Amino acid sequence: MTAITLPPGPTSPQLFQALRALAAPRRGMHRMRERYGDAFTVNVPPYGRTLVISDPTEVKQLFLADSDAVDKPDRNLGRVLGPGSLFALMGEEHRRQRKLLVPPFHGRRLAAYEKIVEEETVRELASWPQGRAFATLGSMTRITLNVILRAVFGAEGAEFRELRELLPRMIRLGSWLTMLPMPRADLGRRSPWGRFWAMRREYDAIVARLIAHAERDEHDDILALMLRSRYDDGTGMTRGDIADQLLTLLAAGHETTATTLAWAVERLRRHPNVLRALADEVDAGGSALREATILEVERTRPVIDLVGRQVRVDGFRLGRWTVPNGYVVVVSIALIHDDESVFPNAGTFDPSRFLGTRPDLYQWIPFGGGVRRCLGAAFANMEMNVVLRTMLRDVIVLPADEPDERWHSRGVANAPARGGLAVIRRRAGAAQSPTAATTSTSRS
Repeated sequence: MTAITLPPGPTSPQLFQALRALAAPRRGMHRMRERYGDAFTVNVPPYGRTLVISDPTEVKQLFLADSDAVDKPDRNLGRVLGPGSLFALMGEEHRRQRKLLVPPFHGRRLAAYEKIVEEETVRELASWPQGRAFATLGSMTRITLNVILRAVFGAEGAEFRELRELLPRMIRLGSWLTMLPMPRADLGRRSPWGRFWAMRREYDAIVARLIAHAERDEHDDILALMLRSRYDDGTGMTRGDIADQLLTLLAAGHETTATTLAWAVERLRRHPNVLRALADEVDAGGSALREATILEVERTRPVIDLVGRQVRVDGFRLGRWTVPNGYVVVVSIALIHDDESVFPNAGTFDPSRFLGTRPDLYQWIPFGGGVRRCLGAAFANMEMNVVLRTMLRDVIVLPADEPDERWHSRGVANAPARGGLAVIRRRAGAAQSPTAATTSTSRS
């Protein structure tokens, strides 16, 4: 029998560790690193006993490990997104599905989405008030939700409007349900899971109508590409799998991007030199600093705390450790992003660290890593690039002298506590809705 070797960690009861993790997740991680080193064990729901790592060599080894040895944790977003979601699939089935979903999010397809992103950004910017503080997170969420809906389903229609109303509620509830046990029976709308399942049934009915429309008409959107895609054996995706994958794309494809954009506003207002340089770059038609700034926002304000894998073999060797079957191993994104040996002056917001270079994808990991790295990473960064370019072109974002906004957990994602407050002035020639002030007041 293989001897198990694990690092030390807190020995307090699971409930106490859970409460401490909920109260101060980021600060707690840093305190445990100070006490135990770059690897330690914890005992928290929903995973139970868990190994936390942040050493770059061990992180890379975990991400490169064969999926027969380590794969997704049993408890993950797949419980909410459905059994056909990439979050729920394992091994060969995960590889087959992922292969079908890659083409819409890479290469020339990305350029086709830029016009949609700019149109939605211009539409939303027209409602921004001038001269007073307002939260940008709601605006960014509307932009990214409309963008992903248009990219997935093409033209707007009744179903589009229904999903635009349903999805934010569904995703908000689902984000918290990932932390709760799933009941054996549907208790109806009296329970959180019952309310979610009712919304899921409504979602499935809308998507079934959209699939029927797409099968009758020729389209070039992501749904049409999914319907035409084929596995190596010539078969296509089932309608159930398509519904689950669409929900995955719609959920993962807008909330985290919107949250990162709100963090970008929060960071730039507190770094006026970077803000001015970005505005000058937009006027000159450049993009290098903007792209580097997006990478630095994602490093310093990652919206996801952890990347998890579950050991599927006896005695999995991971660097210094031998991990038992069934154990969950999580990578702390914050700990590796804040590691001075990986990113010198890690506590400083400095986009220039990424100018002329690309990050190591086993050290800069806001999108996870390995075979389960976020499928839409390139899409998300393209979207943020276009939103920031359009924003800096059309409005002047005024610097802030207030303290940094605190981290606020929204279930899965960590957002700025005040929603990424902005104060803006409209640049000459920029579009403005005649009802901008009224609209923004009702939305903020």
